[in-house]
Amino acid sequence: MLINCVAYQEGKKLSDITVEAISDYIEMPETFVWVALREPENGELLTMQEEFGLHELAVEDAMRGNQRPKIEEYGESLFVVIQTVELAGDELNIGEVDIFVAANYVLSCRNNVNLGFLGVRARAEREPHLLAKGSSFVLYALMDAVVDRYFPVVDMLESELEKIEDRIFIKGSQRANIERLYELKRKVLLLRHAVAPMLDAVGKLHGGRVPAFCMDTQEYFRDVHDHLYRINSALDTIRETISTAIQVNLSMVAIDEGEVNKRLAAWAAIFAVFTAFAGVWGMNFEYMPELKSRWGYPLAITFMFSLCGYLYYRFRKSGWL
Repeated sequence: MLINCVAYQEGKKLSDITVEAISDYIEMPETFVWVALREPENGELLTMQEEFGLHELAVEDAMRGNQRPKIEEYGESLFVVIQTVELAGDELNIGEVDIFVAANYVLSCRNNVNLGFLGVRARAEREPHLLAKGSSFVLYALMDAVVDRYFPVVDMLESELEKIEDRIFIKGSQRANIERLYELKRKVLLLRHAVAPMLDAVGKLHGGRVPAFCMDTQEYFRDVHDHLYRINSALDTIRETISTAIQVNLSMVAIDEGEVNKRLAAWAAIFAVFTAFAGVWGMNFEYMPELKSRWGYPLAITFMFSLCGYLYYRFRKSGWL
């Protein structure tokens, strides 16, 4: 679906144009065309390939979708794949933005992305002195918008981790904590899969050999790279904290099991007294001491209960019961 198709010249909007007129406008000096598509069909991409002269391999990747974040250079043009990560309740929605960019055009195709980029276009049009830098500034603005949407996700992950940490030492919550920690770890990996490859890719757009049409915007891409680095560092910290929390949680489980084992051992020792003395006095020998005594049975029972009571007192004092 075509969202908009606009021609710009020297940082100012010329007009909305038709798809058929794209090839004419990109031939004009100091002019570039910015086209935005949403959930494009293969036929639309083939039309754009014909109008812009897109490389067939880049178009093929865009048709397939589910690409790893990357920046590929095809002659004097770039093919950029960015993954979006958006909050959808307690889940993360993963989308994809494919961007074809050269000195005289920008074509963005978004798939499974709930939030659009109309605000990016409005912001660029409000800053004609920056838009005059050409299509590379549009590429920066789109990338910056996607990266900025990662920060609320990072904040959510950190907040969720803090809530779990507060519950680690609550008795009986260990199983629920483990489940929540592994679910949180899964979300961190989803975001990391979007951030880490892009961190390496954006490094190609500042410093060293960069595409000619990106020369004037290197500092902007350096800013995006810095944001990605901060997010990646935060994710590394969250992952390490999750691993530590899992180990602490497992240690709490082991401690609880040890407490249970101590109680079982204490009660087993107490009942062992009954078993031992009852076994001895239960022997049917004719000449057993106290066998004929009138007070033998009460004394035996009193002795066994006294000894068991003493053991109970000692175990209780030592914290086993």
